[in-house]
Amino acid sequence: MTKSSGRPDESGEDVFAELYEQYLPRVFRYISYRVGDVHLAEDLTSDVFMKALKGFSRYRSDKASFSTWLLFIARNTVTDHYRTSDKKQAIPLANAAEMASESAPEEEFARKEERMRLQVCLSALPAQEQEIISLKFGAELTNRQIAKMLGLSESNVGTKLYRVIRTLRDGFREGQNEQGS
Repeated sequence: MTKSSGRPDESGEDVFAELYEQYLPRVFRYISYRVGDVHLAEDLTSDVFMKALKGFSRYRSDKASFSTWLLFIARNTVTDHYRTSDKKQAIPLANAAEMASESAPEEEFARKEERMRLQVCLSALPAQEQEIISLKFGAELTNRQIAKMLGLSESNVGTKLYRVIRTLRDGFREGQNEQGS
């Protein structure tokens, strides 16, 4: 389809393709934080974008930004996955952030141990706190965006985030001290 100027008209599919390219990494990181399995995260990310494509004509920018709308879909997709698979929600970091390793085996082993300790600390958190951590560090949302998604005040999100990070830091240090003994 062309406009009278002869330039191609940007269709909804073209716009969606650009948005897909822009938001794919963020959605994938968020889902990876939530499920901890790269292949499952890929499948669920694909599901999110299929749902978004089907509903794109109904998306209203006056109600929410595209990233917020898309992460609502991602959040619901992960929730549906856990509801149907009957698995415990946790944030296994080992698979959430693929890290290229060009370091010595001893350094890589130490990092792997640290990731495992952090994973244990994260999985002990209540579901809402895991969700906040996933949205903050996986999806890279602001506290305001997280508050809107979870129906909390922005100050409440900031307070919870501060406390969760402090809890994780303390739990991580305890784990280090126990292993050092």
